[in-house]
Amino acid sequence: MTEATLIRTVTEAAEANDPSLADLRKRFAPVFARIAEGAAEREHSRSLAHAPLQWLRESGFTALRLPQSLGGSGASLEQLVALLVDLAEADPNLTQILRPHFLFVDRVLYQGTPEAQRHWLPLVAQGATFGNATTEVGEGAVGSLQTSLVPDDMAPGQWRLNGQKFYSTGSLYADWISVLARAVVPGQPDQTVHALVAGDAAGVERLDDWRGFGQRLTGSGTTVLRDVQVPAHAVLQFRSGEPSPIVAFAQLFHLASLAGIARALSRDTLAYVQARRRVFSHGAAALPKDDPLVQQIVGQLASTAYMSELVVRDVAQALGPILRSAEAGQARADKAQLDALELRAAQAQVAVVDAVLQAATRMFDVGGSSALAEGLRLDRHWRNARTLASHNPVIYKAKSVGDMLLNGAEPVYFWQVGHAAKNA
Repeated sequence: MTEATLIRTVTEAAEANDPSLADLRKRFAPVFARIAEGAAEREHSRSLAHAPLQWLRESGFTALRLPQSLGGSGASLEQLVALLVDLAEADPNLTQILRPHFLFVDRVLYQGTPEAQRHWLPLVAQGATFGNATTEVGEGAVGSLQTSLVPDDMAPGQWRLNGQKFYSTGSLYADWISVLARAVVPGQPDQTVHALVAGDAAGVERLDDWRGFGQRLTGSGTTVLRDVQVPAHAVLQFRSGEPSPIVAFAQLFHLASLAGIARALSRDTLAYVQARRRVFSHGAAALPKDDPLVQQIVGQLASTAYMSELVVRDVAQALGPILRSAEAGQARADKAQLDALELRAAQAQVAVVDAVLQAATRMFDVGGSSALAEGLRLDRHWRNARTLASHNPVIYKAKSVGDMLLNGAEPVYFWQVGHAAKNA
């Protein structure tokens, strides 16, 4: 059975019973509400989100994108993104924790071999989650990859994985970790691969050492790999070096998280103003909720949340058909379609990042120093938004958009971080 036939078969079988977004929201709203109840305190006390993640597993949320015939919900990309905004409003840490998981699932659906699909997708249906271990820090040059995968001389058909990663988002919680590595075989060119290792496998050490001031519970710290045994079927080589809609999908996750944060800060500001009784002597009303200046800010925050969600939905509506067509074995998007998608995603990033960060600052203008009380936890919205905005720096996206529009430049699909090469 070919890759196209496998996915087309399971997709067509489920189409007649695909759920509506309203049905999905009704199903997951109680889970999200339960997550929201303890979100602020979890973040304040830095209590890792193992329990909320388990609630999402048990509810079937982590299998949303699988066709129903494979044990999932058959949710569309557009529906997933709408639910991610809902989840981020409850707790953006959870959305970020699951980002590598959903990216892995769609990458297997979009680019995986039939063998990879048959092995890994049933695990997703059973509730398994996937984290990432991609980025390396230190003195390495841009584009270098120190983590290595070599044949195991003592066990034919097996590999040995060694290296150290940081920014391992989700891996602290994950059942499986997708490790970007350099496959080294004597006499052959090195190849970049993804090695899948169990989170509790011998030689895997996951450290809770992420100390960013935002997104504190995402487990984005160190993963150490010491002589980890990897079977041949767990070494995946996705298409690389070519434009892919997965790049826009990855960015869309951050934007959905920011849209959810915009909703949450608008909600919390509204509640704060409605309950507040103290006013300034030079204010414009006897109650803050009647002050036109305060009303203006509340209106601006609500409008930012509305705009952010619309922009996120727009990118999702452009991406969804591209993924559906490819996953159903139909024509893949051409370069022009992918370039247009990437431009849209980049413009969305520039617009949403700036708007949400401004909103997360302006919310404090509705009150005096009392709005800064630690017990309110209002600062978490800015900290989380600022942290998300620092991924894939927006200044380079704005520059890329301008270069594309002015000069017809190519979108930037691939980028790496490291030390620049020294001039000879």
